[in-house]
Amino acid sequence: MENHVAVEAKPVDKKKIAKIWKVAGILAVLTTVEFIIAFTIGAGAARNFLFIALTLWKAFYIVSEFMHLGHEKKSLKMSILLPLLFVIFLIFILIYQGSAIYDSLY
Repeated sequence: MENHVAVEAKPVDKKKIAKIWKVAGILAVLTTVEFIIAFTIGAGAARNFLFIALTLWKAFYIVSEFMHLGHEKKSLKMSILLPLLFVIFLIFILIYQGSAIYDSLY
């Protein structure tokens, strides 16, 4: 006796596919802008700021859409985002203090 499993094909959800392409397009454009900045703007604070801003923007889209955080309740979003902001603040403080110590030694 053979067991047969019935497989039913569902119609494609065009809204979900369009949303995925939109997010992928935004990420592709941001990555292209990062490459253009990398090869046209010399090293400096403005370039670093642009890279950090674009990277955070890309991270927002990835977390919001692909990890579905954008569709969660506000309390869950804040429980993830607020500690992240403190970590980013800590990184900036460490960079600032590290450069001050380096400048005082050399």
